[in-house]
Amino acid sequence: MKLITWNCNMAFRKKAEFILKEQPDILIVPECEHPDKLIFKNTIAQPTNQLWFGQNHNKGLGIFSYSDFKIELLSIHNAEFKYVLPLLVSNNKFKVIIFAIWAQKPEKHDCYTEQVWNAIHFYSDLLDNENVILAGDFNSNSIWDKPNRIYNHTNLVGILKNKNIFSTYHTFHNQEQGKETTPTLFMHRKLERPYHIDFCFASKNLIDKMKSVEIGKYENWTKHSDHKPLTVTFEI
Repeated sequence: MKLITWNCNMAFRKKAEFILKEQPDILIVPECEHPDKLIFKNTIAQPTNQLWFGQNHNKGLGIFSYSDFKIELLSIHNAEFKYVLPLLVSNNKFKVIIFAIWAQKPEKHDCYTEQVWNAIHFYSDLLDNENVILAGDFNSNSIWDKPNRIYNHTNLVGILKNKNIFSTYHTFHNQEQGKETTPTLFMHRKLERPYHIDFCFASKNLIDKMKSVEIGKYENWTKHSDHKPLTVTFEI
């Protein structure tokens, strides 16, 4: 199973052909427009299944299957955590709980981690499943931790670790949180403003099945988005 998360920086209908060259089975797209606006060229592969969530039809969270996997929003979904979507993704042979994520800034302060922090506590029981993935634009990194803030990025990673859920990138490339060598975002598309804020976390059962973890190159993707795609392939 190849899973890709890519914040497309809006107008996905104009950019789908580029990310689909990577042949994802499951594609998570923050800042994706509503399906009614997704009119693709005839030469572009059509998703076999899709789900979209948002309030602004120009900018929501899209999840697409380009395989035999079906996508279902679980009834436990709490709309308070707008863009942390608990999904059942399954085919005849395999099923996985995927949390598609596009972290939003709270009204009272600028810590994006709070939304994801509150969501994983609410969905704590779901995180105990054998196959769990959390993937998307977390808008956070340990470099922005504030020691007196309980819901910082490092503590979020710690809670997931206690659930036997780990970052695929950091595990596969043997790197530390906050010391990533490959950015997923170049702020305002500037080389001098690199950050690693897009993640794919997976349960131990899936971590053991990782085949590859890749991040797109600046020169290949900057004309399409300020974010680079994060691609994780599992042997399942």
